Amino acid sequence: MARMVRQSLVKFDAPLCETIVDTPKPIGREVLVRIERCGLCHSDLHIQDGYADLGGGKRLDTTRGMTLPFTLGHEIAGVVDEVGPDASKDLIGKKQAVFPWIGCGQCRDCANGDENLCVKQRFLGVSIDGGFATHVLVPDAKYLLDYDPLPVNQAATLMCSGVTAYGALKRLADRPRQRNLLLIGLGGVGMMGLSFAQAMFKQNITVADLSPAARETALQNGAAVAYDPAEPEIVRRILKETEGGFDGVVDFAGNEKSMAFAVATIARGGKIVVSGLMGGNFSLPMVQWVYKRMTIEGFMVGTLAEAKELMALARAGKIKPTPMKEEPMADVQKWIDELRAGKVVGRIVLKN
Repeated sequence: MARMVRQSLVKFDAPLCETIVDTPKPIGREVLVRIERCGLCHSDLHIQDGYADLGGGKRLDTTRGMTLPFTLGHEIAGVVDEVGPDASKDLIGKKQAVFPWIGCGQCRDCANGDENLCVKQRFLGVSIDGGFATHVLVPDAKYLLDYDPLPVNQAATLMCSGVTAYGALKRLADRPRQRNLLLIGLGGVGMMGLSFAQAMFKQNITVADLSPAARETALQNGAAVAYDPAEPEIVRRILKETEGGFDGVVDFAGNEKSMAFAVATIARGGKIVVSGLMGGNFSLPMVQWVYKRMTIEGFMVGTLAEAKELMALARAGKIKPTPMKEEPMADVQKWIDELRAGKVVGRIVLKN
C-alpha cells in the first residue's frame, strides 16, 4: 500500500514532526486528494498551542476530542487520486480545491447550509486530519471545487483566508451608508480582504497595520490610505480626515488593541465585523455603544455556497491575486515560527 507522509502535531505546544502512515482508502462518497498546495493560517498556530487566548489570563482549551498525531492545514488544493464507490469516478485526475469547513450533515445548521456553525463539525485540519501531508481524505465529493484556470496557490488560499475575507466583507455590502471602509490587520486574510474589497465596493479602501512593510505592500496593491494605529493622535487625525469615522470596519486581527482602534474610528451608525482570532478580551461601555449606534458582528469562515461564489468571481478574473510565498511542505515548522514572530507578509503556501 502507498505511504502517506505527514507533518504531524505529536504534542501540543511543540514542533511538528514528520510521520508516515498507510494512505487511507476512501469509502462511500469519500475522496482521496493528493495535495499539491496547502496554505499556512494563523489559526494553525492556535491549534498547535492547544488553546486560544480569552484575555484576563483565561484560555479556551482546543485539545478536546483531538487524537495525536494530528495533521493541521486547511487551505488545500490538489488532484483527486481515488474516490469511494458512491462518488463519481469522473473526478479522478481532476484538479480541485477542498472546502474544509465540513459539518456533521445532520443538525439544523448543516441542513440550513451553515456547516461552518456546526458544533459537531469535521473541519479539515481542525478536528479531522488536514493538509500538511501528501494526501487528505475528504468526507464527501460535494466539498470539491473546480479552480481552473486559477493558479493552484490562489485556489488553495481561497478556501480559508479567501472565504473568510469574502464572508466578512459581505456582512457590510448591503448597508445603506457606505461612504468609506477600513480594514484592520494586513496578514494573509487582511491582504485577501483588500483585494476583494476593491471588487466588491465602489469607495476607496483604507487599511491599518502596525507593520510598515505590510502598509507599504497594501498601498502597492490598491489601498488608498494606510494608517499606523500606534501613531500619536492617530484617532483624532482619522476622525478629522474622514469627517467622523468609517461607516464599515473589518478587524482581521481580532485582539484587544485592534478592537479598541475599530471602536474609536467607527462612525456613528457604523458596523464592525470581527474575523481575527489573535485573542484577548473586549469590553465596551453600554452608553458608548448605544450613543454611537454601532453594530458589532463576529465572523469566522464562510459557507460552502459562499466559497462557490468566491471561486466563481476568481475564475472570472474579477479578483486580483494577493502576495504569496511558496515554500516546501517539509519546512512548515520554520514558517509557523516566522508567522508567530510576525515576519510574514501575505500568505505562505506549502508545496509537496
